Amino acid sequence: MKYEEITKRIIGCAMRVHSTLGNGFQEVIYQRALAIEMQYDGLCFKREKEMPVFYRNEQIGTRRVDFFVEGLIMVEIKAIISLEDVHLAQAMNYLEAYKMEIGLLINFGAKSLAFKRVHNNKFTQSGNP
Repeated sequence: MKYEEITKRIIGCAMRVHSTLGNGFQEVIYQRALAIEMQYDGLCFKREKEMPVFYRNEQIGTRRVDFFVEGLIMVEIKAIISLEDVHLAQAMNYLEAYKMEIGLLINFGAKSLAFKRVHNNKFTQSGNP
């Protein structure tokens, strides 16, 4: 699996956060805790990086992704009861919009940590579909 080592490290960080805090906090609390945990793990990341969204080569807005890790993995976090298809679709759309190959969707809101690895099937090495 591509970038398996990095995604395992990110998930490990998320598991440590969830086992310490449990569920029930707002998303921003988990985001801050995950940033601390990834820093302790030695992962390089950017938090809430603002990215332009394009349509037909015209910028139509911006979106802030929760984390870009090691310049390779997009991480979107949630703090909801359960992940639904709409959240997975959102993560996949972000990957396509940002021309990223791999992402993680992590939910801290349930009793057990939930995560999904997301792959952009339209990704090519040049970044163009």
